[in-house]
Amino acid sequence: MRKILLATAATACLALTACNATTGGDADPKPTPTPTATPSAGQPTTPLPSATVSPSTPTGNGSAAQALGTSARTVGAKFVGIVEITPTNVVHARAGDGQTSRYGTFVVITTLDASLSANAADEETTDGTVGWQWIGSNGQTVSEGKGNAFKVSIAGYDSLGRIEPGARQNRAEIFDLTPEQAKGGTLVYTDSTKASYRWKIPAADAGPDVAAVKQRLG
Repeated sequence: MRKILLATAATACLALTACNATTGGDADPKPTPTPTATPSAGQPTTPLPSATVSPSTPTGNGSAAQALGTSARTVGAKFVGIVEITPTNVVHARAGDGQTSRYGTFVVITTLDASLSANAADEETTDGTVGWQWIGSNGQTVSEGKGNAFKVSIAGYDSLGRIEPGARQNRAEIFDLTPEQAKGGTLVYTDSTKASYRWKIPAADAGPDVAAVKQRLG
């Protein structure tokens, strides 16, 4: 009987040895990790998220100063419509419309505004963050209408209010500047989206209608 038990135990031992030899001797083998697929040449990968541009960041809006007579398409006041603005003439004067410049020189810039959208649109009213500003050759910034400029009106260039679709208006931006500030500069318009448009303005009178503007300025 003992011989039979020893023989049975030996047989079981041989079977267990053969099993361990097959599995590498690990009673609880770990699964082989699946290789990570590598994109082949030319295979697209998932792109990283692109940076977003803030609505207040000027993008493609003429941040480099353009020449007098160049048009810019701007977003209308309160984000309504499209207003195309074209500065047409610049006139320098000591006085105009019965008013004398407080700081030495009125710089008058006429513009032709057109509504290019299906809705009536207007320029933004100057408040220091939008509207019209002048940057002098000395780097100083002056808003439209400062000094005695707000008292000056030029017949034929005094249009105000919304522009109907397809219509045009002649307007004038008037700055009261020191002689130093008036020695050429940059005209800046900032629309409702805070995008800024710039024009380089010469120190001398320029434009096709200078004589007419001077006559109406008085």
